[in-house]
Amino acid sequence: MNILSNLKPAKGSNKKVKRIGRGEGSGHGGTATRGENGQRSRAGAKFPAWFEGGQMPLQRRIPKRGFHSPFKIVNQVINLTTLQRLVDEKKIQDGEVNAVSLYKSGAISKAAAPYKILAQGELKAKLNIEANYFSATAKEKIESVGGTIKEIKF
Repeated sequence: MNILSNLKPAKGSNKKVKRIGRGEGSGHGGTATRGENGQRSRAGAKFPAWFEGGQMPLQRRIPKRGFHSPFKIVNQVINLTTLQRLVDEKKIQDGEVNAVSLYKSGAISKAAAPYKILAQGELKAKLNIEANYFSATAKEKIESVGGTIKEIKF
């Protein structure tokens, strides 16, 4: 009969705890499973996980290469195809395109970072676009449809 006082764990689900350093009778006395001698057998042995026993470490064996400038400014890129798609999906209202509207519609990932309008694709909608940079062909395509351009300095 299964009652709370008779319940036991399933067979094989519980393992016996290895009690280390509790005398010879335990089977794990003496060196307490630490081997014979050396730093790891002693108390308080602490060294980092990347320590290689005095061998020249990997991060010092491999040469340094390249440079990443912390001041590099990467432009976010928006094509005319993307702008037309946003107009079709009605994510841009009133024909006003600026950093806030592009960020809210998901076209750019950071509202504070600079972005550039490129000319890939066709634009049919008449838009008033504010951007940090425009390609020359993008300017032509936007103005040929009747849109306006305003360059904002970053």
